[in-house]
Amino acid sequence: MYSPATSEIWSELQRLAKQTESDQIIDYFSRQPDRFNKMSLKVSGLFLDYSKNKITAQVLDELQALAAQSPLADKIQQMLAGQKINTSENRPVLHTALRNRSNTPVLVDGVDVMPGINAALKHIQSFSNAIRSGHWLGYSGKPIRNVINIGIGGSDLGPNMVCRALLEYQHPKLKFYFVSNVDSSHVQKTLKNLNPEETLFIISSKTFSTQETQLNAQTSKKWFLESCQSMEQDISQHFVAVSTNIEAARNFGIAEENIFEFWDWVGGRYSLWSSIGLPIALSVGFEGFLELLEGAHEIDQHFATAPFAENLPVILALIGIWHINFQGADTQAVIPYDQALHQLPAFLQQLDMESNGKSVDVAGRSVDYATGPVVWGQTGSNGQHAFFQLLHQGTRFVPIDFIACLNRDTQTPEHNVALLTNMLAQAEAFMVGSDKNQQDYSYCPGNKPSNTLLIDDLTPKNIGALIALYEHKVFVQGVIWNINSFDQWGVQLGKKLALEMSLGNKTDHDPSTAALLAMVRAKI
Repeated sequence: MYSPATSEIWSELQRLAKQTESDQIIDYFSRQPDRFNKMSLKVSGLFLDYSKNKITAQVLDELQALAAQSPLADKIQQMLAGQKINTSENRPVLHTALRNRSNTPVLVDGVDVMPGINAALKHIQSFSNAIRSGHWLGYSGKPIRNVINIGIGGSDLGPNMVCRALLEYQHPKLKFYFVSNVDSSHVQKTLKNLNPEETLFIISSKTFSTQETQLNAQTSKKWFLESCQSMEQDISQHFVAVSTNIEAARNFGIAEENIFEFWDWVGGRYSLWSSIGLPIALSVGFEGFLELLEGAHEIDQHFATAPFAENLPVILALIGIWHINFQGADTQAVIPYDQALHQLPAFLQQLDMESNGKSVDVAGRSVDYATGPVVWGQTGSNGQHAFFQLLHQGTRFVPIDFIACLNRDTQTPEHNVALLTNMLAQAEAFMVGSDKNQQDYSYCPGNKPSNTLLIDDLTPKNIGALIALYEHKVFVQGVIWNINSFDQWGVQLGKKLALEMSLGNKTDHDPSTAALLAMVRAKI
């Protein structure tokens, strides 16, 4: 049975890691004058420069061989074809079908899922057009002006991130809010000063039973009914649901025609392409939402057809594997030099850590090699004045993905020049360091690796391509590590224990938890 760490290629990569241990990245450029051209690639609206990594041509060849000996080629085709590659839950993984703009059939148990997906898109189209045009009226005859998405995890992070990233495309008469935290201050602060007669709530929950979402939804419903002194039937004009549990949504008071469908083969962290993306369609318009899907579809096609040596997600994944498994990296920093992308690190954190934070392989065997990294970051240039000090002079090894848009801020170009030159200067400083003869407190050793990912412009299409790139990167790493990137049993355990504790069904707590729980209940 396949296991990457037992292969000769893995051993050769370990040998190369020791052999190149004292190499300086900057020296590779003098040895290979065309290194930048050979180690950069443009796909759709994305350009990746990966030349600033401590990777020789030989290392890159071995990493490509590692991918070739893995089940990756087969797994890509199996995923796209609707086979049940989420083996622990016996489900297909079909976020790619949601953005299948070629509309080629995708069969699950012999049934083409594309007609259902297209029907869901038409539902999103008609509803978003009605809201954005002002034709959809609240119970008192006023158009909707405020949209509140209630969800958590993938039902919040994806739509929230995309709406913030595409703020320039937002409908001028609509305001968007995202409520996720079970802390009541989040929902109370959001509802304060809003007119309920002009407010629409989207309850996004696959099962319609997630504790945090249900509490926030019930609080919002109570606020609406009390503020408007309205009747239960008025809810249908102000509450819609995105869920697979139609009965539970109806019991909440939502009209069945206002329940947007999606499927159990859509993982939460991959769900923004589905009806979970309804806030995106409301914000940027249905055509903008289709452009988002189109950008992702272009990356899907590239991923499915490009040779591994020219495959953008595969290259990004293999660089990460080199850092994690052979260079000792525990974390991965994501630094977008664009304020519009300020929520991208949090989105990628869930995408990567919930997918590949695993310690057993697909056969249930414990793995003896590192898997998913701790993903973190924030926008540049703020990070330069926060944590870059540790990255430059600290003892931690932290690879960095720098991300920026080229065509931005035409009204104040001096800001854009300063932003982009700051990013390029930091990437160069991490690689080159300071004067090697200056061995004192100001010395920066350099030789710190980074990728630079440039986006032509921050459009819906390019955002779709960017997200799909990272989705496939995570998938590639999961396949090579022989783990299932599409379940999250650790998350399920926490949910189960929290529910049992809230209901009082679990009494055999450890002494610490029992004492803390007693303190909590004494205050309730």
